[in-house]
Amino acid sequence: MTAPIHPATTPDLLYSEAEEDLRSAVRALLADRSDAPSVIARSESDTPYDQELWKTLAAGIGAAGLLVPEKLGGLGATHREAAVVLEELGRAATPSPYLTSAVVATAVLLALDPEDGPAAVLLGDLAAGRRTAALAVPFAAAPGGDHTAEVTADCGALTGTVRGVADAALADVLLVPAPTGLYAVERAPHREATVVLERLVPLDLTRPLASVTLDGAPATLLAGPGDCVAAVRQGLLTGAGLLASEQLGVAEWCLTETVRYTRERHQFNRPIGSFQALKHRMAEIWLQVVSARAAARNAADALATSAPDAALAVAVAQAYCSGVAVHAAEECVQLHAGIGMTWEHPAHLYLKRAKADSLAYGTAGRHRETVAGLVELPAP
Repeated sequence: MTAPIHPATTPDLLYSEAEEDLRSAVRALLADRSDAPSVIARSESDTPYDQELWKTLAAGIGAAGLLVPEKLGGLGATHREAAVVLEELGRAATPSPYLTSAVVATAVLLALDPEDGPAAVLLGDLAAGRRTAALAVPFAAAPGGDHTAEVTADCGALTGTVRGVADAALADVLLVPAPTGLYAVERAPHREATVVLERLVPLDLTRPLASVTLDGAPATLLAGPGDCVAAVRQGLLTGAGLLASEQLGVAEWCLTETVRYTRERHQFNRPIGSFQALKHRMAEIWLQVVSARAAARNAADALATSAPDAALAVAVAQAYCSGVAVHAAEECVQLHAGIGMTWEHPAHLYLKRAKADSLAYGTAGRHRETVAGLVELPAP
């Protein structure tokens, strides 16, 4: 049984000036290149990601290298800055491989503590935005546990199937856990026979899912079995913790848009937002969003400082923020009435993103179980 964890220091939940500057840069880029009509149009196509937008975000702003140390080609920032980027991506419901590549895959590689070799080279490429990577585990996989059972390795060739992998169809490199270690599988035209991806139809069309089938796929060994399990757990923990910031961004947009709409929509010669029943509903969402911001910032700060209670902070953030995002999105659709049910209005993008995120990297119920196992309750 896991020993109870007690917070060691007071977390910093405030945004620094540098973080606010980063937010302004990302928000301006997304306002210009990722408006709602563009996102909806891309969700209906076979290319949900705007590659030029990704290049600008990853390399121009440098967001892809925030978690990577400067000696490996990154910016040497922290999870706090990466969380700000995810807030803005959630606020705009932008289709982007940022979470899966610049956060999860990068965290897995960083957990190997590479100084040189293929892992360090790949980290440099990810930080520069030259390539993207995806961790070949189901998007619903929770931190903890063993995620190496789906694939077997024989003399460096991998065989097996992993279902529901986020962004696998668009990644340049797949990080594949196996019982014998962690492997990197390059996706290239001459390897299509050994790496087969079947695109699935996800609830959230802005984040593609795929089944990955490996049939004797050539692979590069990055780490042995023990390091592999620890690195994958760290990657999933980081993904779950920073996903809370994306969920915060979703909830904030839904609240802001709902307040704006209810001020403009009139019934009986009055804005519908002036009706007491609606005021109470929006006030409840506001209180939940404020609490979600504290939980998400706490998780990001705990990851940034490698706090001993990071696993607890992440579990609390996910247990709370996923429900807040779903509730805010549902209320957004409901309070927009008929227009909120249309395909042209972006409310459905946020509802689907919130619903899909609530299942990613462990459900709220799974994270509540983690909290129960980590918190020491006072004796009666």
